[in-house]
Amino acid sequence: HAACEPHVIELCRFLSNMGAEVEGAGTPTIRIAGGRRLVGAEHRLEGDYIEAGSWLVAGAVTGGELEVSGARAEHLEPIVAVLKRMKVDCEVDEELLLLRPSSLVGVRQITTAPWPGFPSDMVSLISVLATQAAGRTLIHDWMYEARMFFVDKLVRMGAHITMCDPHRVLVEGPSRLRGKRLESPDIRAGMALLVAGLCAEGETVIEHGEVVLRGYEKVTERLRNIGAQISEEQRQ
Repeated sequence: HAACEPHVIELCRFLSNMGAEVEGAGTPTIRIAGGRRLVGAEHRLEGDYIEAGSWLVAGAVTGGELEVSGARAEHLEPIVAVLKRMKVDCEVDEELLLLRPSSLVGVRQITTAPWPGFPSDMVSLISVLATQAAGRTLIHDWMYEARMFFVDKLVRMGAHITMCDPHRVLVEGPSRLRGKRLESPDIRAGMALLVAGLCAEGETVIEHGEVVLRGYEKVTERLRNIGAQISEEQRQ
């Protein structure tokens, strides 16, 4: 049951370049022969498809138009396929992801799955997207029980979300979100709350934002560069 995601394959390739004997990258079975002496190697990191998908959601909920470069088309396919079902006007051309202003709609169900299915790391963000889509969307993440526990914060902002059980939420949109003071529980939920704040009326304050910065480098600066009104304050 080894993970098959692109970053796992990339790690195995890097280890092989260092002299390790690794077989089966990208399959459910990875075999590693120990005892090899590792040497230095040079490697350029591939684009992060989860981060690219996050920017896409941020642009979609604010009615924006974006170009996101760096992530490979085949890595983005599981995310883009779901977003297109929600009528997000986007396309992938090699390593360029294009987004145009979209009229979002809810879909019957979105379910996570191991690669190459829809990634669990996108569930928090897709939940925010569903709050701005017309109609109902059932989101089912059977992989991680704690993933859905942040949705009460979206409800505080005005979202219409029913938590069916620890793995499923029913989102009805579009909802008019209002800015609140919130706490970031983890990287993905924190980024989702940040995106919700971008499309909410009034000011949103997200505490413990440092967890978001672990997964999204210079996120406030990059958002300002595309028009967001956002600032970052250091804890005293």
